[in-house]
Amino acid sequence: MQLEAPLFRKGILALATWFGCGKSPRAPGTVGTVGAIPLVWAMSLLMPMPYMLATIILTIFAIWVSHLHEAITGVHDSKEVVIDEVAGFAVTMTWVPFTWTYVLAGFVIFRILDAVKPWPISYIDREVKGGVGIVADDLLAGILSNIILQVLWQKRWLL
Repeated sequence: MQLEAPLFRKGILALATWFGCGKSPRAPGTVGTVGAIPLVWAMSLLMPMPYMLATIILTIFAIWVSHLHEAITGVHDSKEVVIDEVAGFAVTMTWVPFTWTYVLAGFVIFRILDAVKPWPISYIDREVKGGVGIVADDLLAGILSNIILQVLWQKRWLL
């Protein structure tokens, strides 16, 4: 695998920006999360355990792509890298009904946590480097968002 190969570089850049979502001049993380919805919808057609397996594979893939993007560009956690939002939103929607109310609630909760970065998300964002660091804060935001969605679902506060 050569980082100098033009086709490889273009592929990594396309995946890291989630096919251009991260190139948005305004709110690239939000646009990247919107771009994640079709993939998460397709994954929601799976049974719960295959969904989780697909999310784990997506997360590992996101770490790898983020690491390579950093190596290619020399920039850590560039705003254009949104594959971490894709993985984080997949975590958010794990074992939650894929209805418009849950997708909207998950989207809003995830984006707030990812943007505000309360502790310990902020700690991970600051201290963890490389591809793992790029993705880990979004994974934690996804886990916390999922916990909130699970409570909403169990209490039947959303349809």
